[in-house]
Amino acid sequence: MKIVITGSLGNIGKPLTRLLVAKEHQVTVISSKPERISEINALGATPAIGTIQDTAFLTETFKGADAVYLMEAWEGIGSLFDKDIDFLEEFKKAAHNYVQAVQKSGVTKIIHLSSIGAHSDQGTGSLLVHHHVENILRTLPDNIAIKFLRPVGFFSNVYRWLPMIRSQYEIIQSYGGDQKEPWVSPYDIALTIADEMGRPFSGRTVQYIASDEVSPNEIAGALGKAIGIDALQWKVIPSEELLDQMLSAGINKWIANGMVTMQKAQQDGSLYEDFYLNKPELGETKLNDFAKEFAEVYHNQNNS
Repeated sequence: MKIVITGSLGNIGKPLTRLLVAKEHQVTVISSKPERISEINALGATPAIGTIQDTAFLTETFKGADAVYLMEAWEGIGSLFDKDIDFLEEFKKAAHNYVQAVQKSGVTKIIHLSSIGAHSDQGTGSLLVHHHVENILRTLPDNIAIKFLRPVGFFSNVYRWLPMIRSQYEIIQSYGGDQKEPWVSPYDIALTIADEMGRPFSGRTVQYIASDEVSPNEIAGALGKAIGIDALQWKVIPSEELLDQMLSAGINKWIANGMVTMQKAQQDGSLYEDFYLNKPELGETKLNDFAKEFAEVYHNQNNS
């Protein structure tokens, strides 16, 4: 198959490219960074340098593809510290660009990376963007098959807490405790996408992706053990305090409020209602596997 993937060589794109090339697909990787060209070539794929804001570029790149993998990376939309950007509108624009490019290019098979929370327009915080993107893609003609994949929270997002863990021996959030919630490894997402590419496409389907179910306290315990900090704990603070901290750090107001709202939904379980109604088979990467990877990164940074 001829497959085009968006998202460059990120946490999902890199292993996905390897998996698809290993399956002998002809893979084109879209990236906004020319410096990625040699790395994309080295993986056995074809680079296409441009942005998802450029509809003409997307249309030309999609032409002749048997299937396209679509995603919208937050980093590709804008900085979380940009106080002026309207993230919801920017995500909508990206979705409309995809709709135009898909229709003009003749692509009839799409796998779209959505997110947990996309099932609702209420109480999901900043995850609301994915609900709107899904609905915009659903306006495509019925002959265009779409598989919506909804991963849960990424294990790799924990790396954002590295400075906090290193300096305070704490993970500070507005929710926590012993209630389990689903987490996912980007590698398991890549495996799912690669497998789904080889399966029949028809209509509009939704599939959740998760690797493990663990509580905040279990995460702190596993990471602490892996890096040799037994005192590491997950500390819960009032949502108003967390919001003030994020705003003081310069984070976009809509994003900061969205994070607090999302964590409330995590705590009361409403974020996962549709997930548990349609629970998938869990992937192969577990918390202890991620903890080993995290420890490697943690110690390498300490030694650099």
